Amino acid sequence: MIINYKEVDIQREENTILYNVNFEVAESEFVYLTGVVGSGKSSLLKTIYGELDILSGTAEVLGYDMRRIKRRHIPALRKQLGIVFQDFRLLTDRNVRRNLDFVLRSTGWKSRTERANRIREVLETVGLADKQEAMPYELSGGEQQRVCIARAILNHPRLILADEATGNQDAASGIQTTQILYDLARQGTAVIMATHNNALIERFPGRVYECRNHQFLCHGPGPVPASSSEAPTEKPAPAPSERSTISSPTTPSTAPAAPLEAPAEAPSSPSSADDIPVATIANES
Repeated sequence: MIINYKEVDIQREENTILYNVNFEVAESEFVYLTGVVGSGKSSLLKTIYGELDILSGTAEVLGYDMRRIKRRHIPALRKQLGIVFQDFRLLTDRNVRRNLDFVLRSTGWKSRTERANRIREVLETVGLADKQEAMPYELSGGEQQRVCIARAILNHPRLILADEATGNQDAASGIQTTQILYDLARQGTAVIMATHNNALIERFPGRVYECRNHQFLCHGPGPVPASSSEAPTEKPAPAPSERSTISSPTTPSTAPAAPLEAPAEAPSSPSSADDIPVATIANES
C-alpha cells in the first residue's frame, strides 16, 4: 500500500474536519476525492505530505508512520511525492526551464547535464517540449498546469496529489490535464485527485471517495488504470445498486525508500454496498 489510514481523525486547528477515516491507496491506482468546498479534501491531502499532523488512529504514507514522523524526515517523504496545486505556484520571475531546474537543484541534482535531460523528458511527457524558454505569463492556464505536472514528476514520485488541478481550466484543458495524470497512473504512479468535476470521473474511472458532513464515504472500488496506450472510454458513474464494497487492491507495492518508523495496520473492509461509510461522525456529548 502507498497509503494506509485506519480510524484517523483529520483536524485543523481546534476543529475536527473528518472523523474516523479509513483510507487506502495502492500503486498504480487512480483515486478521486470529492466533496463541497470546506468538506476536508485539502486537509486530508495535507496530512499525506506532512503539512497537518495526525493525532489519532494509525496512518502510513510511503512507509512512514505519520503519527510519529520526525520533522527531519518530511523532506525525504515529500521527495517521493508530487503535488499539483490549483493555483500553479510557478515562480513568475523565471522561465519554464529555470522553474524546473530550481526544483532539481533543491532536491540534490548536481549534474547540469542530468538536470537538462530530465527537464526535457518531463516537458515531453506533458507535451511542452518547445516551451522551455517561455515565461509563465506567456502560457495559457492549461499550459501552466501542465508545467506544474512536469514539476511534480521530476523526481520520479511514487504518488501524485492533485488538489483541484483542473479547477481553473476550461473543459478541454481539464480533460487534457486529467489524461496526463491518468496515463501516469497507468505507468505505475498512484494518483489522488481532488475534484468537483463529475464529467471527469465518468470519463476517467477510478475509486471515488467523498467528504460529506464530517464523514468519509467510498463509492465502490475503482479499476486500476490499465497499462495500455488506449485512451479510456467514456463510462457512466455506477448506479447505487451497482456499487460494491471496498476490496483490497492486489497490486503489489515495492519497499519504500525510507524505513518504517512504525507499521500501520490494514483497514478492515466495510460491509455496506451503498455509499460505504469508511468514516463516521463521533457522538456528541
